[in-house]
Amino acid sequence: MLELSTESWMAILFFIALCIWCITTFLFGRISVKHIQSEMAKEGIAPPVWDKGIGTIIVTYSLIMVFPKLNPIIIDFEAVRRHTRKKDKKLALLYVASSAIIFIIGVTIYYSYISDS
Repeated sequence: MLELSTESWMAILFFIALCIWCITTFLFGRISVKHIQSEMAKEGIAPPVWDKGIGTIIVTYSLIMVFPKLNPIIIDFEAVRRHTRKKDKKLALLYVASSAIIFIIGVTIYYSYISDS
């Protein structure tokens, strides 16, 4: 029988978390961000100038949806909340959770390799 080491398990977990993060990033960007930006465009609210294709708006929108007391001044957070649907909130929660999980696993792997050296 094949015996896996702790490093192998961590690599497998990191790969699974990375795949889940990629899927949630794609879905949140294509479903929620696209919907919110199209609804904001109907109101005449232009997309942020600082987000020219690098995708940081995904992080900003998801944090606004997950943390209701967060009020960033770089975008119109009231318009984002006004156009957020229930499925957008669920996708944002999945995106933030998968981002946190992949960050925690990555930091754990990094520090485990440093302590071995």
